[in-house]
Amino acid sequence: MITTPITRALLRGALDLEQTERGLLPHRLPAWARTQYDDGQLTMVESQPSGVRLVFSSRATVVELETLPTKRNYVGAPSRPDGVYDVLVDGQLVAQASVAGGDVVTIDLVTGATETRRGESATLRFDGLADVPKTVEIWLPHDETTELVALRTDAPVEPVPTSRRVWLHHGSSISHGSNATHPTGTWPALAAADARVELINLGFGGSALLQPFIARTIRDTPADLISLKLGINVVNADALRLRTFTPAVHGALDTIRDGHPDTPLLVISPILCPIHEDTPGPTGWDLSALAEGRLRFVATGNADEIPAGKLTLSVIRTELARIISQRAAADPHLHHLDGRVLYGEADNAVHPLPDDLHPDAATHGIMAERFVHHAFAAKGPFTE
Repeated sequence: MITTPITRALLRGALDLEQTERGLLPHRLPAWARTQYDDGQLTMVESQPSGVRLVFSSRATVVELETLPTKRNYVGAPSRPDGVYDVLVDGQLVAQASVAGGDVVTIDLVTGATETRRGESATLRFDGLADVPKTVEIWLPHDETTELVALRTDAPVEPVPTSRRVWLHHGSSISHGSNATHPTGTWPALAAADARVELINLGFGGSALLQPFIARTIRDTPADLISLKLGINVVNADALRLRTFTPAVHGALDTIRDGHPDTPLLVISPILCPIHEDTPGPTGWDLSALAEGRLRFVATGNADEIPAGKLTLSVIRTELARIISQRAAADPHLHHLDGRVLYGEADNAVHPLPDDLHPDAATHGIMAERFVHHAFAAKGPFTE
């Protein structure tokens, strides 16, 4: 077996590659941005490699990838499934696997306390591949922090250049892939495959809060297409009021336009989420469900405070539509999409949100299909 050093030339979807004491850790935010916050949630989710994949060409019939995952357990909740690795050959899914072991972080949802137990690396082995030149992609688990230890094959590997357009998408846990069952099953990954574009997924669970360092990261990252799915996390965290939300959106768009003045830019408002349509945040855990071993969310805000600027999804949709309409008069490459086009009232009747906040795996497919139909259709924002 040949051991090939894992370099940035073999990785797509990661913006940084950190050398750790045990391997290489892909990051979806650059090192400078990671110094500008002290938030455990964002630290966790930006290191979860949603959309990150190894891509190489080879005649190899056997591929081994040694990794060190970080598993998560929640006190009182069912055990989480192991993260899934998807293997694609010439664009077709041919194998899936998981690894046990690794580090384990136990999180108490009530107190916020965490405990980490260190573990060992493990090796995935994919064999029986055809002895012909081919492009191999190994998509890392979208919701499981993964350190890369070694790549071994029975034939040499080479990086694969691409001529496809790069689509950079930023959003919340729904874009990150919550409730998707495997990494190429998240709605951005499905949409990227359908539209034949290269994905950079900056969907960060619980962390799409209009932070300036994320806008600067987008500004500085080469991309041919950009989309921003904004709003739900602002309500979840009760992070802003209307008087601060509006200039924060303008500021993010101004910053992105500093680096991408003419790039097609699509702003997407939140999908339907009944608990927060007309009730402000913050979002809380449903403790009665947690006592039964189920994860569900509740809205804990007071609708009486909406006139004072508290945000709901209805308020945010109206304001985003107004902002984009105002700016589009001078920016013909700026576009808006009501998120309820991707998931709305009729969808909720058939595919209700399992935890009252995140769509199920099937809905990721529905959202991807509708996004492609809107964004990449003739005269759509990404075909201008």
